Amino acid sequence: MSDILKQLDAVLEARKAESADSSYVASLYSKGVEKILKKVSEESAETIMAAKDLAHHNSPENKEHLVYEIADLWFHTMVLLASENLSSDDVTKELQRRFGLSGHDEKANRTS
Repeated sequence: MSDILKQLDAVLEARKAESADSSYVASLYSKGVEKILKKVSEESAETIMAAKDLAHHNSPENKEHLVYEIADLWFHTMVLLASENLSSDDVTKELQRRFGLSGHDEKANRTS
């Protein structure tokens, strides 16, 4: 499963060297983190709306739409990670650290 994330990490890193005119991701990088954050926010809102649609009408189409929107959200959060010289590996390591840890315990142990 993580192979696609590693492949995407590599593509997102490569886009840093490309022209904003030739690549959507390069154009996001050129506009700065604020633009990337705006896209993450938009995709998050679209994911929420798709989840609400699914909650009200559980259909195969609504399930597909939710998956589509979550893919967009993941993609744009990965763009954000790459813009900050982080990768999906950083996130999977954090998830691995948390695995098996009670959510209540993890939250209580946070320093911020």
